[in-house]
Amino acid sequence: MLSHSRCFTRTLGRSLSALTQGSNVLGRRTVSGLSACIHVAYKNSHPTCNPRPSVFQIRYFKTSTAFRNEVVTVNTPAFAESVTEGDVRWEKAVGDTVAEDEVVCEIETDKTSVQVPSPAAGVIEALLVPDGGRVEGGTPLFTLRKGAAAAKAADAPAPEAPKAEAPAAAAPAAEAPAPPPPPAAAVGPIPTSLPPVPPVPGQALHAKPVSSVKPTVAPAAPPAHTDTSAKGARSEHRVKMNRMRLRIAQRLKEAQNTCAMLTTFNEVDMSNIQEMRKAHKDAFVKKHGIKLGFMSAFVKAAAHALTDQPSVNAVIDDTTKEIVYRDYVDISVAVATPKGLVVPVIRGVETMNFADIERTINELGEKARKNELAVEDMDGGTFTISNGGVFGSMFGTPIINPPQSAILGMHGIFDRPVAIGGKVEIRPMMYVALTYDHRLVDGREAVTFLRKIKAVVEDPRVLLLDM
Repeated sequence: MLSHSRCFTRTLGRSLSALTQGSNVLGRRTVSGLSACIHVAYKNSHPTCNPRPSVFQIRYFKTSTAFRNEVVTVNTPAFAESVTEGDVRWEKAVGDTVAEDEVVCEIETDKTSVQVPSPAAGVIEALLVPDGGRVEGGTPLFTLRKGAAAAKAADAPAPEAPKAEAPAAAAPAAEAPAPPPPPAAAVGPIPTSLPPVPPVPGQALHAKPVSSVKPTVAPAAPPAHTDTSAKGARSEHRVKMNRMRLRIAQRLKEAQNTCAMLTTFNEVDMSNIQEMRKAHKDAFVKKHGIKLGFMSAFVKAAAHALTDQPSVNAVIDDTTKEIVYRDYVDISVAVATPKGLVVPVIRGVETMNFADIERTINELGEKARKNELAVEDMDGGTFTISNGGVFGSMFGTPIINPPQSAILGMHGIFDRPVAIGGKVEIRPMMYVALTYDHRLVDGREAVTFLRKIKAVVEDPRVLLLDM
């Protein structure tokens, strides 16, 4: 009996010593003290205890509070080679909770806008640049405390559990509780009549239909004194021009000061292209998954005409006083966005068909609407097409997009009477305009170019015959 008690005491002491080792160590004994001394052997009439060795599992815990509350500084991302600086427009403020990859600010450059996302979830501690401030690549923008949002959510009190709903019969009593009885100590005159009982909503005998209840009209308030001098007051407000708008204004003015711009006009009968689109639009969508529009016809016609008239596709190098002729056709398509006019480039149009052009236009237009156009999407371009017809324009003279030498302006389609075979007919007509740099392009080349576009759009079979 004494041996059993000694073994039990020894095993229990080992367990307690293991459990008290350090504040960050958790000891767990996997073999109980009672079972450690089950096997007892007797030798020379002296009982001995051969306890089973105790096994402990040690676990170390490291709190992640320091890592969770780490404060990081987010810098301005690197710009493209042609962009050196931009203006900051903040989407978040100090103390706002942001998720990972959520946009914190937007940097407006000369050509596009660069979004700066949050590198991790957390809370914004400080904005290091004021709204509208100018930054360069690598400039510190804001500081972020990582994981603070999760800590706030954990510290927030848990919402109370909804209470069980009372029976329907007790609902009217809960809505209109009876007034508490007067205290017993108060003594007053005995009332001669019972007090009026408030109506109970649940009593159906005295309820009236809603239609029979007449709303009470409140008495009209006397008219307030109005200052008649304020009726004719005129106000104005000022808004700072963003960098993209400033850059557009600068480039357009440079084009006017540099190029000798001249515009020639023509009109296009859209009957054949409308019939072709109507006849094949369903099959086109079924095969290519995109709609067939008029823009692809004009883009392909422009590529055909630029190949035929290479001077319209060329550019003057003012530094070397040379004319640079391009053997490729990259057409810029003007797209209007809320922040300004952008011109993404469709590259290698001379090798594309209608489906390729429509697919590329849709992709670039979607990126422009989502403000995801990169500088590389707008660099280059040998010719520009501007479609003002989508806004209802009937006639206009576009301005050259430097350093290009010409631009084609499309306008709206309107039914007009035209002479066809000596007879007057109503046809869907569109005015087109070509503005060109007269320093490089002569009138003959410009008129011939525009007539090529007219011929291809009116009869797309010209492309198959290479005429």
